[in-house]
Amino acid sequence: MNRTLIIILSLITISAFGQKNPTAEAQPIVAEGKLLYKSEMASWYGTDLFLENYKDRENIGGYFSYSENDTAKCVFFSIAEKPKVIGTVSFDSTYDVEKATTDLTERDFTITESDLYEIRNIALTELQTNEDGFFEFYQNTNPNMIPLINGKEKKVYILTGPQQSGVVIFGNDYLLTFDKNNKLATKKQLHKNIIPIEYGNFEEGQEIEGAMHSHLPETGEFITATDICTLMLYSKFANWKTHNVVSKKYLNIWNCETNMLTVIPMDTIEKINKNQEKRKKKKKN
Repeated sequence: MNRTLIIILSLITISAFGQKNPTAEAQPIVAEGKLLYKSEMASWYGTDLFLENYKDRENIGGYFSYSENDTAKCVFFSIAEKPKVIGTVSFDSTYDVEKATTDLTERDFTITESDLYEIRNIALTELQTNEDGFFEFYQNTNPNMIPLINGKEKKVYILTGPQQSGVVIFGNDYLLTFDKNNKLATKKQLHKNIIPIEYGNFEEGQEIEGAMHSHLPETGEFITATDICTLMLYSKFANWKTHNVVSKKYLNIWNCETNMLTVIPMDTIEKINKNQEKRKKKKKN
C-alpha cells in the first residue's frame, strides 16, 4: 500500500466516522502500549546504569520499572526474604542516560512499588513453574515481564524478546490480571502464535519501509498494546516507517515515525479498491 493511499484512507477515516471512529476507539490501547514502552526503556537503560554503580551483585534480587507522572523509574531490590529497594534509576522522556539520576539509597518500597513487586513475583512463579503448560518458550528468545498498575487495574504483560539482532518478535505474549488484593484473576494469551520478522538482510540500497502481521479473531480486531510496545522499541533499528496489523474487520496502520495509529475498516478499503479498478478500466477504454 503506497503512501498516498494511506493518507487518503486516513483522511476518510477521520472525517467519516465521528464518534464511531475506530481510530478513536483504539486510543486506550495506544496509551497502554506507550506505558509498556516507557517501562521497557527504563529497564533497558536502567540496568546498565545501575550495574555500573552497584558492586554487590550477590545482593541483587531483581528489578521492575514503572512510570510516575513524566518520570520513568527502574527499581532494583535486594534478594532478602523481605526485600528493600537498593537502587532507583530515573529518566525523563528522552531516556538520555546523561540526564538520568541513579540513587543507591536503601529504602522500603512505596505502596505502589510493593504492589508491583508482589504481582511481578506471582507472574514470575507462574512463568517458571508453568504447571498447566500455558506458556510457550522458544529458542533464541527471552520472556520479558512488565508489571503495570494503571488506575485500579493491576496487570503483568509478558512479551517475548529476541536474543539475536536483526529480528523483531510479535506474538507469544500474555496478559495476567490481578484483583485489588493482588490475587491472580485471569491469564490470557494475546497472540496465538509467535511472529518473528527479520530485518537488515536485504540487498544493499534496498529500502524496506515497513512490515505487517495479521490477527486471528482470538487476538482481536485492533493492534495490541504489546504490538505497540514492540514497535516503539524495535522499529528504529529496523528503519520501518509503518507497520500494518490486519484483522478481519480493520487495517491498523502504525506510523513508526510519529507513533500514531490509524484504523481503517476493511469494507472502506474494499470500496476504495473497487473505485480504483473502475477508474483503471475507464482509462483503458
